[in-house]
Amino acid sequence: MIIVNRIFLIAVLIGVPFSVIGSLVHLSPILMFVVYSLTIVALSAFMGRATESLSAVAGPRVGGLLNATFGNAVELIISIFALQAGLVNVVLASLTGSVLGNLLLVAGLSFFVGGIKFKRQQFNVFDARHNSGLLTFGIIVAFVIPEVFSMSMEKAETFSLSVGISIILILLYLAALFFKLVTHRGVYSAKKEGGEEAHEEEPEWSAKVSVIVLLVATLAVAYISENLVHTFETVGKQFGWSELFIGVIIVAIVGNAAEHASAVVMAYKNKVAISVEIAMGSTLQIAMFVAPVLVLVSTLFDQRMALVFSMPELVAMVTSVLLSVILLNDGDTNWFEGATLLAAYVIMGIGFYLL
Repeated sequence: MIIVNRIFLIAVLIGVPFSVIGSLVHLSPILMFVVYSLTIVALSAFMGRATESLSAVAGPRVGGLLNATFGNAVELIISIFALQAGLVNVVLASLTGSVLGNLLLVAGLSFFVGGIKFKRQQFNVFDARHNSGLLTFGIIVAFVIPEVFSMSMEKAETFSLSVGISIILILLYLAALFFKLVTHRGVYSAKKEGGEEAHEEEPEWSAKVSVIVLLVATLAVAYISENLVHTFETVGKQFGWSELFIGVIIVAIVGNAAEHASAVVMAYKNKVAISVEIAMGSTLQIAMFVAPVLVLVSTLFDQRMALVFSMPELVAMVTSVLLSVILLNDGDTNWFEGATLLAAYVIMGIGFYLL
């Protein structure tokens, strides 16, 4: 682990200055796309370590929320710059990719890696069922409704519907946080499922250092993300990638690298409760906060973004939610369930590549 951390440190020390110089002297977009992506992944690793330190003090629920929030901050920043550039389809695709990435790739890798080391891993079944209900609402209800009604609506009416739904989603998400962290905090906890184990771990960094690392890394990611967006068109033409594939696979993986790494590491340490909270919590945050915020932010730009996804995107998200709910609702997991989720992600990835 020490070697990996040193590699990420070297990547940041080289990548950040090179990103600044490369953008100023206009180096090859293909080269800079690679540099920007690797640098964002390295910065995300530091964000993951900082949030892991905070979660050691705050517990798995708050730790998972912090990890998801700062992990999604990267994608939110990338998406805002993409909206400003008029790449609405890329933003919608990246939201789809985040849902698939978190529910299938992150959870799948976590369960697979953790399951190889431990035959059986358990987490709080009450949290899982609570999140499953919100997932069903946030993805199946809130995303399907605009798609269905848009078939009989004008473009302006569809956007108005999206704005209304976005406001409701944000309010319900805030209510869900209030429910979980305030009114019902600890009501459904179960120590044998790992609900309190995070408090026993010594944090790598102090809370002050962690916050500083998070802020600096987020600012650096914001600068690099703006430049990354401008390479999408050239990269897409060079490799034959569609905007859909770039958004669903590339942007989603780069934008969520922090929580991807943290979730897998937590599962390997037999702290699968945090992994589940990261995977499901991040998906909920994408669906019920990030996506609605982007809809509202798009009112500031020439091209507005409605919550209307393509049929392949919608079917892929609904399928991933149903599969995740079925596998996670028992509060128990193993490597085979992880392999099942990963297989579903690969199948969908192939489909989006060939589409």
